[in-house]
Amino acid sequence: MRVLGVDPGLTRCGVGVVEGVAGRPLTMRGVGVVRTPADAELGHRLVAIEQGIEQWLDEHRPECVAVERVFSQHNVRTVMGTAQASAVAMLCASRRGIPVALHTPSEVKAAVTGSGRADKAQVGAMVTRLLRLAAPPKPADAADALALAICHIWRAPAQNRLQQAVQQQAALQASKGRTP
Repeated sequence: MRVLGVDPGLTRCGVGVVEGVAGRPLTMRGVGVVRTPADAELGHRLVAIEQGIEQWLDEHRPECVAVERVFSQHNVRTVMGTAQASAVAMLCASRRGIPVALHTPSEVKAAVTGSGRADKAQVGAMVTRLLRLAAPPKPADAADALALAICHIWRAPAQNRLQQAVQQQAALQASKGRTP
């Protein structure tokens, strides 16, 4: 499975591509940051993020896009920018028919480090170890994007099985309701 991880942000939108399957060594296929100037008009910044993500989709052809789920922060302005960048990433993937998965920051940290309260340095260190890199990706947004992709590769099989079980249960209940 090849996954594009997106750590959304208006100034720095981390992107990273990881390939592999759960239980096997993973491979980094690319990592970087889509940057926009803080003084640029919001619409221009969102277009720049779209163009950057489209380039990553063209170049790496992921099977899935994993985006950090926006959570409530004290700074409304920050959360709005993050949500807007997140929406652009989801739109780019959905336009191409690529499935999008959302993962919370604590879910990603727990998957990669074993603790949902890990700090950025711990996430960077584990990403470096898991992908067998010489050094942690910089800036932290890039490492976070790789962590999102790793989290999705590891959690997607279990999530898919759970979703199938829920669908089977719903189908069973629906068939019982139709039987006299």
